[in-house]
Amino acid sequence: MSPSAHHRPPTALAQAPRWYASNLVGVPALQLASTAFNAQPLPLSIRGTRAAHPALFEQLEAATSLLAARDTFVRYMDDAFALHKPPHPPHPAPSGAAMPGDHRRWRTSWRKLLQGWGMDANGPAGAVIKGWVESRFGLVPTFHKAPLGHYPSAAWVAYIEEKNASRYHNNHIHQQFDVLYEFCQLSLRRFGPPANGLTPQHASLWRGSNRCEEQVVAGRLTNRRCTMQLNNVVSMSLCAQDASCFGDWVLQVQVPLCKLVTYPGLLPGQVLQGEQEVLALGGHYDVEASDVVF
Repeated sequence: MSPSAHHRPPTALAQAPRWYASNLVGVPALQLASTAFNAQPLPLSIRGTRAAHPALFEQLEAATSLLAARDTFVRYMDDAFALHKPPHPPHPAPSGAAMPGDHRRWRTSWRKLLQGWGMDANGPAGAVIKGWVESRFGLVPTFHKAPLGHYPSAAWVAYIEEKNASRYHNNHIHQQFDVLYEFCQLSLRRFGPPANGLTPQHASLWRGSNRCEEQVVAGRLTNRRCTMQLNNVVSMSLCAQDASCFGDWVLQVQVPLCKLVTYPGLLPGQVLQGEQEVLALGGHYDVEASDVVF
């Protein structure tokens, strides 16, 4: 399509990932990332996750409330991944002897990773979560500390190093997030979406951003409606006022429920920085943009 007053050439960031990885959800990544999928979403499930944890999902299906399901999820994850125990050697080390490296290393968890994302989505925890989305859903990230343009580049090397670093990338962290995603989807189906104003298939969410122009792939931001390429996983808010704290532009997005990874009330305690924060899969989205100060 030739450029026009309404459609202009995409920026370098929007052009960046012209490839998609294979995935484990049965929907081609190119389709999953499209606005067409957002308009008519399909249920998603990470292959093998429920079969690998049958006892958990039997208990979750039997739960009579979200609170009961949440308690079941936390207890199971603690036991299955030994999250309630600090790492320790099988036998006490002799006095003064150094503890083997494998036993000194901390045992990471879904909670620590989400807390790390909440502090800095472009930090090591953020890279691991982006890597998990890339592995499971085939969506390639567009940004991590810097635009991820043509490969190879310094930005890509830094991202790959962080997403594979052992500090967070241990204790089967991808499998932990697989279970978390499936728990989220089961909870949405069993107990309903997290807030009012939602349809059976979509959540109306908001995102504050200062990096908007370079993400536009069709239309113009100044026209208030356009298509944008969001990173492969992004934080969004349940209300516009909360989103306005994170950027000069506030984007309203209709996100399929099958693209939600976490939502407020799903997990105990405050695992993300914002109490109304939603973690969702990215890709191309039609958005309504506003620069109104709330």
